[in-house]
Amino acid sequence: MSTVLVVEDSVTQREMISDLLRGSGLNVKVATDGEEALQFIQGVCPDLVVLDIVMPKMNGYEVCRRLKADPKTQNVPVVMCSSKGEEFDRYWGMKQGADAYIAKPFQPKELIGTVKQLLRG
Repeated sequence: MSTVLVVEDSVTQREMISDLLRGSGLNVKVATDGEEALQFIQGVCPDLVVLDIVMPKMNGYEVCRRLKADPKTQNVPVVMCSSKGEEFDRYWGMKQGADAYIAKPFQPKELIGTVKQLLRG
């Protein structure tokens, strides 16, 4: 079973995304900000990260850059999932190394489909 780390500071969004992913048979871990996410990943490397952008302490762009710069985590797929839905936000997310970018609000099928596709490689 694949493990997905959901990094999201909003309790509502975090629970909704986690429930969706668990419902499709994935093992879900959560972090409430970028620093917590990076600490978690040092111990347990997830198979995929769903990452919000606007968070306290460290934003999702910085987390993504750090993951992609580290040889241990550079191949872990990152799905940015953010309320920042402008074309520039999507472009900037992909420039940081994200493998996919989903704007909130999103359709559950879009998130699940994207995650499953990236996990298949």
